[in-house]
Amino acid sequence: MHWYVIHTKPRQEQRALLNLEQQGYECYLPILATEKLRQGALSLIEEPLFPRYLFIRLGASQSGQSWAPIRSTLGVSRLVTFGTDPAKVDADLISTLRTQNSSARQNPQRMFNVNDQVQIISGPFAGLEAVYQMQDGESRAMVLIQFLSKPIRLAVSPANLLKVG
Repeated sequence: MHWYVIHTKPRQEQRALLNLEQQGYECYLPILATEKLRQGALSLIEEPLFPRYLFIRLGASQSGQSWAPIRSTLGVSRLVTFGTDPAKVDADLISTLRTQNSSARQNPQRMFNVNDQVQIISGPFAGLEAVYQMQDGESRAMVLIQFLSKPIRLAVSPANLLKVG
């Protein structure tokens, strides 16, 4: 049994994964948890590590599970090939991806980290640089600005911040 690469239709990785698994195929879709701005608030989003691609485990010969239904599966565009040969992926790579993916899901990638330099891009303090402190419970970010030679804590919408450097 070898791992191969499936090319999916745009934004249909989960659909292809579900439909292939329902047909009895062993599949793997690496997921990355990241923080994104959605409607002005920071939210945790899970998205594919490799957009439009997932991995499938198949027998090397046609005598095993049939390859024919893969192309007609909802969400699947095609099996990735180099010429006429399907693109093989090393099993060690898949196991490494699975190991790192499980730790990445527990520690999502944050848009802003404590002590990041940010710039306020709109509002009365537009153009000022600040130091990101934390996200408060009401979809705002707490930042420190220098105002009259003193550090002042200020609550700002994350949509109004831009990471500097």
